[in-house]
Amino acid sequence: MGFVTGMLAGLARQGRDASALLTAAGIDIAEPASRIPVQRYADLYNRIILALDDEGFGLFERKIAPGFFEFLCRGMLGSSTLGVALERAARFLRLCLPDLALSIHREGTQAFLEIRETRALAEHATDPGRVFAFEWLLRLIHGVACWFVGRGLALDAVAFPYPRPPHADDYALVYTARSSFDADRLIARFQANLLDLPLRRDEAALERFLDGAPGRITMLYRRDREMVMRVRNALRDALPDMLSAQAVAARLHLSVRTLARRLSEEGSSYRAIKDALRRDIAIARLTKTRQPIGELAAELGYADPSAFYRAFVGWTGMSPEHYRKRG
Repeated sequence: MGFVTGMLAGLARQGRDASALLTAAGIDIAEPASRIPVQRYADLYNRIILALDDEGFGLFERKIAPGFFEFLCRGMLGSSTLGVALERAARFLRLCLPDLALSIHREGTQAFLEIRETRALAEHATDPGRVFAFEWLLRLIHGVACWFVGRGLALDAVAFPYPRPPHADDYALVYTARSSFDADRLIARFQANLLDLPLRRDEAALERFLDGAPGRITMLYRRDREMVMRVRNALRDALPDMLSAQAVAARLHLSVRTLARRLSEEGSSYRAIKDALRRDIAIARLTKTRQPIGELAAELGYADPSAFYRAFVGWTGMSPEHYRKRG
């Protein structure tokens, strides 16, 4: 829901009511910790752009004219390597989105994608619109890059230029579990050899890809998190038992070492996935059932209820009892 709040920030700045758009997309923002199906999120994405006539969601000094996403992709099409395509994307953004500057550079075996403000996007660093602007542009560039080379591109680490937001736990599923905050600019680190990958998409593939764009980018790139989703599904299917890493590896016919390596390549870990699943289950049970909190804590694998309390406060900013009463 934190991503939805950010995406609505431009509408709020203009004093426009988002209720009709949310209803049309089937999204209820009354529950701030709930999950949003990605298809509905993509639908809302496109509806906001259509309502504002702005692919920048009303977050920047000037509108980003519809067609921005399409011509970003067309500008990258035909590049010899991903590195060349990203350089083209950076030049295109200088023309269409002067508020944020994208740059790519190598340092030995590492490569860095940086996004910095050229002017302050908001008065406060924690402004939801400012936070979403960085989240959106990183996801857009990363998703398009993955699509063009036809494979997942793991981000080894990302430093974000704002304090840790309430929905930061979800960064492990969207970006990487190795996220940090309060940087002076956004810095995403990845393996430099990925810049040498050839582009595998042609004009015909791009035409198909653009159907449903630009909201469709929110649904990419699913295979870049394949092992993350397999582990999450294995843990969910085993409930009420909470599988160990060894048990998950056995179910996936992998060694524990291979599982850890594959998750690391996708920027995550068994613990990060388990904690995110625990959060979702806890919120759903507290909202929809009257299950005793101590029983829920035990079912989620917390031997000490106080550990569950601390975790839940970290997820939502309030105690389980308060959360349930509020709902």
